[in-house]
Amino acid sequence: MPRIVIVGGGISGLALAYRLQQALPAADITLLERRSRPGGTIWTEERDGFRYEIGPNGFLDSKATTVSLCRDLGLAEQLIHADEAACRNRFLFLDGKLQALPGSVLAFVRSPLLSWRGKLAFLMERLRRSRAPVREESIDAFARRRAGREAAEIFADALVTGIHAGDPALLSMGAAFPRLVALEKEYGSVIKGLDRSARQRRREAAAQGKPYQRPGRMWAFRRGLRVLIEELASKLRKPPVLGVSVRRLARALTDHAWLVHGEGHDHWSAEIVVLAAPAFEQATLLADLDAVLAEHIAGIAYNRVAVLALGYRKADMPHALNGFGYIAPQRTRRDVLGVQWCSSLFPERAPDGCVLLRAMCGGWNRADMLDWPDDRLLAAVRDELRAAMDISAAPVFHSIIRWDRAIPQYHLGHLEKVAAIEQRAAAHPGLFLTGNAYHGVAMNDCTEQAELLAARIALFAGARRA
Repeated sequence: MPRIVIVGGGISGLALAYRLQQALPAADITLLERRSRPGGTIWTEERDGFRYEIGPNGFLDSKATTVSLCRDLGLAEQLIHADEAACRNRFLFLDGKLQALPGSVLAFVRSPLLSWRGKLAFLMERLRRSRAPVREESIDAFARRRAGREAAEIFADALVTGIHAGDPALLSMGAAFPRLVALEKEYGSVIKGLDRSARQRRREAAAQGKPYQRPGRMWAFRRGLRVLIEELASKLRKPPVLGVSVRRLARALTDHAWLVHGEGHDHWSAEIVVLAAPAFEQATLLADLDAVLAEHIAGIAYNRVAVLALGYRKADMPHALNGFGYIAPQRTRRDVLGVQWCSSLFPERAPDGCVLLRAMCGGWNRADMLDWPDDRLLAAVRDELRAAMDISAAPVFHSIIRWDRAIPQYHLGHLEKVAAIEQRAAAHPGLFLTGNAYHGVAMNDCTEQAELLAARIALFAGARRA
């Protein structure tokens, strides 16, 4: 019966512990979490009749792993998807007004977001020869090469702002969006690759006699994402150990064993240790064991993000909120990165007669905003909402959540850095690393990596028993 200790009770650690229970039913699995609750940045709060997420607002079905996890947990009936009509309407805040993101070719042609020269450059992406550079490309460089300067400055910037809250000139295209790089390599064009992939999915659905569902729908639960976190924690044979501060990791005196040291005399021994905490915490735990490995991991940067949940009386809302929300691209350096219209997406996010919005501030280029006092931060967001949506009334509810180290930034060189980290970690048998600092920042990436890592650990444990 292998003893396994997982450090970090976010979605990565929880999903891994659950999948390990399935892969190694006899294993003794201990999950340690420094907070007083599991879930990390994923959690739902309720106050004054408003229900709001302090981190992600939902997850997409572009990968099946999170939906599959929910089904395995018996939560399929509780899943709800975001209002499809709202999801179709997305906006950018540019030139002092909200402008709709085009959802069709005709809407693209009519859109004022790009000049005619910019539109032609974007549409020519299908015909442009693939000349992928030898060196690693930033997201900005990739978008400029494939779709032109205007598309890079508007669409690519908005995409990066919405997902990473980072700088497209610094982030690695291959690390942040590997699928798009692969589509260019396979089809010679990203647009052509997306089109052919969609046709293939339609053919497969027709062959199975199923209606075609376009991937990328957003899902959550009526009571919020904490439902998934609480169910995962409850399904573990050993409840997560909460409120534990792990200090360092060391080899035990006995062969093939590890010691995880907490505060005081607390310690846990195991044959397998998985670090699923954020990268900066992993680096601290590994500093005494392997300074070079710790330095590599510590080199993964994080941005700073503030989330402001705002409740308004519907009667005070001049905007129809008939959409997902809006993004203000990073290059505009505005005080708000974007606003989600939460009560338009999911039911029961606000009490009767009210609506709920979530504004995101900070990001890579505006990190200083997190040091602002609450009143200044709230005033800045209200000014932005007045400019973008003509909201002059004061909110009837607000909550401010600060994430000092929010989203890992896959800067240029990230793929090489991760390869070096994994090679160095492999020199320590029984040590495994995971989390959103390595192979994807989204919930789907975390649940996918949990499945893959559980299989690797099961093979390792089996080889040791042999």
